Amino acid sequence: MKELVEVIAKSLVENPDEVVVTETEKEDEILVELKVGPSDMGKIIGRQGRIARAIRTVVKAASSKSSKKVVVVILQ
Repeated sequence: MKELVEVIAKSLVENPDEVVVTETEKEDEILVELKVGPSDMGKIIGRQGRIARAIRTVVKAASSKSSKKVVVVILQ
């Protein structure tokens, strides 16, 4: 999931070098944290959170075969 979020985020932002994605695996869930530069935060969130919601939807669809829940968190 980390690679998927990283590819999506890097294609959306103007400074792809500042994109940092970390993945933490727990018992029943996988936590994916996305951090981008301050100038690119609006591009990742989108108007009324539409882009962020779309990223979460794509990740949820990609992880549907897995038994673990995947949570995507966008950090400042």
